[in-house]
Amino acid sequence: MQNKLALPITLISIFMVFAFAWQWFREENRVHYLTIATGGKDGEYYAFARAFAQVIARHQPQIQIEVMETEGSLQNQEFLRAKKVQLALLQSDTPLDSSTQAIAVLFPEMFHLIATTKSNINSVSDLKGKRVALLPKGSGSYQLFWPLSKHYGLRSTDFEPVILPSEQAHLALRQGRVDALFQVISLGNPAITELLQRSDNQLVPIDQGAAIQLFQPALEPSKIPKGTYGGAIPIPAEDLPVVSVQALLVTHQDIDPSVIYEITRILFEARNELVKQDRQAAMIPKRDSIQELGLPFHPGAKKYYKLDEPSLILSFFVEYAEVMGLLLSITILCLSGIWQLKLWLQGKQKNRADFYNLEILKLINQIHSLKDLERLKIVRRQLFEILEKVVMDLDEDRISPESFQSFTFTWKVALNTIRHREMLLMNLRSPE
Repeated sequence: MQNKLALPITLISIFMVFAFAWQWFREENRVHYLTIATGGKDGEYYAFARAFAQVIARHQPQIQIEVMETEGSLQNQEFLRAKKVQLALLQSDTPLDSSTQAIAVLFPEMFHLIATTKSNINSVSDLKGKRVALLPKGSGSYQLFWPLSKHYGLRSTDFEPVILPSEQAHLALRQGRVDALFQVISLGNPAITELLQRSDNQLVPIDQGAAIQLFQPALEPSKIPKGTYGGAIPIPAEDLPVVSVQALLVTHQDIDPSVIYEITRILFEARNELVKQDRQAAMIPKRDSIQELGLPFHPGAKKYYKLDEPSLILSFFVEYAEVMGLLLSITILCLSGIWQLKLWLQGKQKNRADFYNLEILKLINQIHSLKDLERLKIVRRQLFEILEKVVMDLDEDRISPESFQSFTFTWKVALNTIRHREMLLMNLRSPE
């Protein structure tokens, strides 16, 4: 029974070892191809994503990120929900699907309302009757303008919205074809700097940020620091009140946690390298200043931030689960091999003992037919020679103690048979 079980167990163990080894090798060498949804090619999201993808590829060649141009946050969320992309850049006010999970807060984006000096626009309310350049409808800037204008009492019929891509909107403002431009963008953007360093353009304050936040929780009151867009003659001349929203890096809940962990790790640990390629990365908050976002973090990001960190023992088992599985399989294989070797040795010992028993049985058969005392003496010597060999084999583990006990029983039967035959022959020879 043991011999029948040994072979299947050994084969199963070998299969498990190879299965674990293959799985471990495949995962260690697998290249993950991801796509990140950004915005227009002339926008900051696209530029940041390109730099980010390059840094990720340098530090982890097994993660390759393709940058996709899109219409903006709303389309990005839709692509992510439909699993057309695995990563996306969104503004924090974007309506999110339940499958969307956060990786990191990237940088704040400020509301910029830039007006020509001759338009006499000094507040959002002054946009009434004016031509206002807005970015395309899928963009976060377009979506955020409407709750802002509504808060200041403006209706869509109170002004003329001019929908243009970013570069064309800037050109329209420079050429005087619009009176103002609204764009949500990070601080220090070169194109915004160029617009504001012209004496015929100015920044317009948005000074009711706290009130706006009551109705739009994702928006925060903020300030554009004095001199952000020029220091000799500071632009703005004083800290300018505005409203801001956060840029987020998000993913789908089904993406491999180990991949998201690596992406999160590189984002923070290679930030200086990322800043050299895209200055916006300088505003990424520190790892230990993680804030509540109103959406859950992906498990891979949580692991890096050590949110809901399990015990050290549990972390160890989670971290090395595959390696431990491989070691367990190897251990089972080794134990199975040792057991199989033991069974083989026991079988060999039993076979050797059986051989001696057969020799004894042959001698017993001879004893019954012998009629000469001299021949019996020869058989007795053979019997003791066999005993001597068996004792030597026992000392050298060529037969087992159990087999030796079985042999001694047969050997004693043979010895008693010789004695009985001797007595019988001696009685036959004695005179009556």
